[in-house]
This record gives sequence, structure tokens and C-alpha cells, in this order.
Amino acid sequence: MTLEIALLGEVGARVGGRPADLGPARQRTVLAALAIDVGRVVAVDRLTERVWGADPPARSRATLHSYLSRLRHALGVTLTATPAGYALEAEESSVDLMRFRKLRGEAEALDDDAKARVLTEALGLWHGEPLTGVAGDWADLTRDLLVRERTEAELALVDARLGLGRGPELLAAIAARAARFPLDERVAAQHLRALAQAGRVPEALEEFRAVRARLKAELGTEPGALLRDQHEKLLIGEPLQAVPRQLPSAPAKFVGRDHDLTELDDALRDTAVATIAGAGGMGKTWLALHWAHRNLHRFPDGQLFVDLRGFSPDETPMDPDVAIRGFLPALGVDANRVPSGRDARAALFRDVATRRRMLLVIDNAADAAQVAPLLPGGTTCRVLVTSRHRLPSPSAIGLDVLTDHEAGALLAGLIGTTRLSAEPLAATRLIDLCGGLPLALSIAGARVLTEPGLALADLARQLDELRLAALDADPRVSVPVVLSGSYRALPERQKAVFALLGSAPGEDVDLHAAAGLTGLSTADAQEALTSLAQASLVSIGGGFRVRMHDLVRTYAAEQAVDGREEALRRLVDHHVRTAHAHDRLIDPYRPMIALSTPAAEVVTAVDKAGALAWFDAERDTRRAVQRAAALHGWNDEVILLARVSHAYHQLRGHLDDELVMWQAALEAARDPADLIIAHRIVGSTLGQVGRFDEALHHLSESAAVAERVGEALPIADAHGTLAWLWASRDEHARAFEHAKAALPHYEKSGNQMLIAMAHNNIAHCAAEVGDTEQGRLSSTKALDLLRDLKDRHGEATAVDTLARIEHQCGDHETAIAHYEHALELFQEEGDDYSTANTLINLGEPHLALGHRDQAADVWRRALAMLERQGREDEAARVRDRLGSAGPG
Repeated sequence: MTLEIALLGEVGARVGGRPADLGPARQRTVLAALAIDVGRVVAVDRLTERVWGADPPARSRATLHSYLSRLRHALGVTLTATPAGYALEAEESSVDLMRFRKLRGEAEALDDDAKARVLTEALGLWHGEPLTGVAGDWADLTRDLLVRERTEAELALVDARLGLGRGPELLAAIAARAARFPLDERVAAQHLRALAQAGRVPEALEEFRAVRARLKAELGTEPGALLRDQHEKLLIGEPLQAVPRQLPSAPAKFVGRDHDLTELDDALRDTAVATIAGAGGMGKTWLALHWAHRNLHRFPDGQLFVDLRGFSPDETPMDPDVAIRGFLPALGVDANRVPSGRDARAALFRDVATRRRMLLVIDNAADAAQVAPLLPGGTTCRVLVTSRHRLPSPSAIGLDVLTDHEAGALLAGLIGTTRLSAEPLAATRLIDLCGGLPLALSIAGARVLTEPGLALADLARQLDELRLAALDADPRVSVPVVLSGSYRALPERQKAVFALLGSAPGEDVDLHAAAGLTGLSTADAQEALTSLAQASLVSIGGGFRVRMHDLVRTYAAEQAVDGREEALRRLVDHHVRTAHAHDRLIDPYRPMIALSTPAAEVVTAVDKAGALAWFDAERDTRRAVQRAAALHGWNDEVILLARVSHAYHQLRGHLDDELVMWQAALEAARDPADLIIAHRIVGSTLGQVGRFDEALHHLSESAAVAERVGEALPIADAHGTLAWLWASRDEHARAFEHAKAALPHYEKSGNQMLIAMAHNNIAHCAAEVGDTEQGRLSSTKALDLLRDLKDRHGEATAVDTLARIEHQCGDHETAIAHYEHALELFQEEGDDYSTANTLINLGEPHLALGHRDQAADVWRRALAMLERQGREDEAARVRDRLGSAGPG
């Protein structure tokens, strides 16, 4: 009989596949104390101490003998008694802890790919806290030691996956671990590496500075070699090849589809693109993911995945450009290299992807036009598309319902063959009512599992009596019948939560947002959502993000529930307040956006990196929430959502999102103050994307309304943005006038940061028009203010401006000193973009002094950075300057 002993979770044992009765807690402790040294003698005194502690009762040895006798009977194993003690005579592989340790040992000598697979298998042996159900000093100490072993394995697995370039997909989990262990240098190094692989090098450098400061403040020590080495790699720009691994997990209960799998094998062997078409809930995504995971070995350069939401009930299909902007960072493209035009972005994606042996899975496409921009071309990539429509493709597979045999196999896999064969007629009727639809079968199976007293005949009778109309065009696919039965079986609270989730904008919702939507506490919301997931009505992904199949969402939205509009208002309010709190972490110097006192505590990240991660996760959902607010006429919330997203959009370069959200805000604006800011930011964003005439119109409108209102800060902002716009067009005289006009209004506002930047803007414009005296005066004033504020990045900007002025005045030595100081500051702040600009500027005073070698050296450094950042026009100009430097 096979023996299996579990220590990596609740202490237990199975004999011949059946659970063994291990008796009371101390008897379980005896088993654990012997199993942890399986095959080796444990001294009686040591065994007694493990079970009862340092002060055992008088009859402990007699009791121990009784426990051992019962365990022999329960497990059918040999417990050898020797003069020295007792031993559990069993194979080491029968104890999960020993299997775990063996796999860890094997992993050490393997390459990263094999190591990741072996460590994943090892960690899969864990099922909670080790030695659960066993108490005492020995158990507590051993439990701590085992948890450390698990942690070491988890960290080793992260290292292996990072070695495979999977930083982008690991980033959220690593960031969460770094927040829990802020002084763990190994975790911090992994965090830096993941950020770098995700193309977020400035954030990685900022994280290093934060960790270093904590180590010095709390431990009085500098970072160790591991963390320092990772930091140095970031500073020198060591290339980090990103290998995207975006595929969701393979479906666990996949059955059948053998013919379809063979068709896919043949299709994607000879052609670059294959499509899977079928009705909603037919299992298209399951088939695509199952095939993809079976063929991972064919695509060593990674796998990309996107859900285009072609048939989402509450959203328009995803713009393919949005998908491309998500793919580029996963492919390791630096944010500074991503062009501003959508056609240029598509061309860059094709260029990067074409050179790789990679699989792209495009799920839920609406039509061929949505897919076309995502096709990489070339001969090495393969693309697998799913859609409810049959798309033009040389290799199209039409997916039908499962055969009765396949449906029976799927249901058996869900509820077990014993349960299925116990009621063969009812099982046949249930399969017939589900229409061979995998989604319907999964929900029916979940009901059987979660309702042990529910007979298959009763479930079939319920489905037969409901007779609801089909949600999809195919009358054989009667999903509402199944959904209605599952819905009716829910407790009242879960019914309400399910119905309200149907109103939630966006493709998914996180736990805290769901709590806001439903009005429940976080714990109650988590319990309700977990129950819905067990009933297969929702799925819960990483970060406890809850998602509904679009057919299920449509059904949920049709269910009657009290307070649907009030619930949506709570959800909108949650997004406003949570985004507001995270916005303060991203840009703490900006004037505070006023909100009313929150009705409940807002859960936020602890630092800027965490705030950016939250905004990243909620990006699509936030736009959907703003649209929902606009449809309900909640104009204040429409505007607030745009305002609290502004700093994030600018930092990430999400200018399309910025423009869409601020255009919505402009349509909602009624108050002059709102019109001023909406026109200003719509105008500045249009300027950033090169639409100058439209930008000038909106900025002029902002300035005109601001002048009518007469408040200082709006007037200042309008002039400041117009200065920027004219400067971007090389109209420096006009820019200078607006920069000077902004300053007195900023001074009236009293915001020292804004005043400092206004002085710097004047200095920059003055230098461009040749007024070096005014430039030096203004840049010095800006520098003094920024140093008082301890704003290192602002200081770097002001020093760079001052260097430019000194160079124009002929004081090249001073200019060089200022530029080198600005370089140091920009590098400390992780701003590679500005570092490249300053290197370009630094070459000029060197050349003016005849330092041709020094000029050529800094321009070569600048050129390397510009090429990495994709700034080809500027790189061409630097190549020309290198030619002019000539020989040293």
C-alpha cells in the first residue's frame, strides 16, 4: 500500500490513496517528529521532548508507546524500536518534505529554465503553513525553519524566472514581497531587476536609493555586494533581454478537442496565423491556451497574450494600438524609445517581434481590422486568434459544442467518475441540457461540488424547469438556464454581489473596488467573491482581480437588485479617492486637489513605485469608470478622475489616455475653474502629440477664461503652458513673453515649487533669445528655491539651464562644471532622458575650449543613450557634431 505523509501544510497521511485516522493532536506530533527524520532513529528523550516539551509528564513514555502502536495500525508501516530510540521505516519519497528538499537540491545544478520547472514542482508540494495542527516549542521552531526553506525556494524560483527575462509578469508579486520585507537585500535586488526588465529603469534606480536610505537609517549599513552589483548594472545600462511570458495558466480540466488540436498543429506548422471561431462560452480560449502550453518549446523567445474585448457587454473593443503599447514594454522596449504616432508604434512592434521565435495569442477579437495591426509578419512568429466571428484566415477552425462523450469526460473531471456513474440517466440529461457548452458544464459541475446534497437528477430537473431564452444566437447554447440555476442557489448576499458585479465598468475589478461597489467590508467582499468563484460565476486572478465572462456579466446585469445606481456611485467614488491618494505619492509637490472627507479608509501603496503599479493595474478600468460616470451625469467625478490621473499619464507617457480622459472632463466642465484646467491640459497634450493648431486653440481658451476669472494660479498655468507650446515651435520670443507673464501670478499663489520652475522657464527662454543677464538672474533664483525645497530633479534642471547661460556668455569652464553637476543629479534621479540631453550640451563648452577628445567622449556617451532610447533625429545631429569635433 502506498504511504503519503504530509508535513508541508496540515499534518496528515494517506494510505492507498485514502486518508488515515491519525488520532489526537499529540499523536500527530509523534508522526511529524518521526517523519521529519524518516529512516533515521530518533532518541526517546528527543522524541519525548518534541512531543511534550522540556518538562514531559510522568507517564509520557507509556503514552508514547501507546501512540506508536496506534500509528503502526493506522499507517501499516514499521516503527522500529531500538535501544537508542524509534525510527519510521519508510521511503523518503513518502514524506512531502523530503521530496521538496530533493527537488531543491536537484534544481541547484540546472539552467534557469529547468530550475524554474523543478522549483515550481517543489513549491507545489506546499499546502499552507507547515505542521498545521501540531503545537509545542519544537513544532514552532521547526515550523519557522521550514518556512525559511520555502522562502529560499521561492526566492530561487524568482531568480530563475528573472534569468529567463520574466520580470514584467513577476513585477507585481516581487513589489509586494519587497513591501513586506523592506530590508531584505536579495528581495530588493530582484525588485530592481524586474523593474529594469519591464523597461522601468528610473523607478529601479529610485527604489535602490530608497532601500539604501532605509538600510542606513535602520541598520546603519550600506547595501551589500548583491544589491550594489545590480545597481551598477542599471547605471551602465547593461542590456536586459525581456522574454515575455504572458499566457494565462493552462486550463486544468481540458478534455477532448483532439481533432481541433491536430488542425492547429498542422495550421501553425505551415502558416503564421490561425483563427479559432465559435459561439460565446464554446471554449475557444481554453483550446488556444491548451495548445499554446503544449507547444511552449517552439517559442523560446516568449509568448504574448491580449484580450481584445471584442464582445464585452459594457465596453467598445480594445483599440489595437492599446494592445501594442502593452506589448512593447513586455518586449523590453524602453519607454523613451516608443514613438508618439500609432503607425510608428505598430511598425516598431513588427520590427521587434519579427526577429523572434514567439507566439502571440489574440483572444476575443471583434473583426479582422482589430487583428491586422497586431500581426508581426516574418516567418518565425506564430499568431493564434479567437473570435465569435469567422475571420478571414488561411487556417480557420470552427469550434462547435463538445460531443456527448467529451462533455461527459469534462463533467467527470469536474465532479469525479464515481459521482457521475452513480446517476447515469440524470448525468445524460444534465449533459444534454448544458448543450455541450464548456462554460455551462463548468458551472453545473461547480454546483454539484459546492452543494454536496444536490443530486444530479435534482439539478437536471431545475435546469429543465427554468427554460430561459438563450443569450447567444445558437439555440443549442442555453447558458441562462445554467446561470439561473447557479444564481438561485446562491445565498442572498452572494446574489446581490453577483448582480452588482454586472454593473461594474471595465473588464475586471479588484477586491477593494468590489468592496466599495457592494458596500461590504473587505473581508465580507472577499468571502462572497470566493464563493462566486467556486460556483464558476467569476474568476479571480493575480492581485485578487475579479473577472466575469461577458455572457455571465450580461446575465448578472439583468438581475434585480436594490441600489444598483448607488452601488455604481460608490465604485466611482472609490476610484476617485484611491487614485487621489496614489497621485499624492507620485507628485507630492503639486497643489492639493480638494476632496470631501472619505467615508471609509482608502487602502494605498506605501511609495511611488507602488502607486504607479496601482495605476498600471487599473488603467483600462479607470477609463471605463470615467465613461460610466459621464453617462450618469456625475460631472464632478468625471473631472476628478482626469485630474488625479494626470501625473501618472505624463510620467508613463500615456498621452492617448490623457487626451481621452481630459476631453471627457472638458465636456463635463461647467465651472470656470474646471474649464480652465481642462482646456489647458487638452491643449498641452495636443501639443505633445504634434497637433499645434488645436493645442493653441485650447490653451488660448484656457488663458482667456483664466483672465476673466482673475485667480492667480490658473492664469499662471495658462501662460506657463503657452510658453512651453511656443518654445516647442522655436518661437522663443513669444515663449519668453508668456514665461514672464506667468511669474507674478505664480508668486501670488505662494507655491514655492511652482515659483521656482517659473523662474527656470524664464531663464531658459531668456537664454534662447540672448538675454543672458536675465537668464543668469532667473536661473540662480530658481536654483536657490529648489535647493531650499530639496528637490534634486528640479535642481538638476536649473543647474543645466545655468550651465547653458554660462556657455553663451563665454565662461566655458564654469559651464562645464555646472553641466557635470547636473549630470550627477540627473543620474541620481534615474532620468536617462535628461542625462542624454545634458551630455549633448556638455560637449559644446569642451569644444569651445579646444577639448576635442573630451567633447567627442561625452557625445559618444550621449549617442549610445539616444540610440537605446530610439531618438534617431537627435542621434543623427550628435553624429554630425562628432564629425565636427575631428581628431584630438
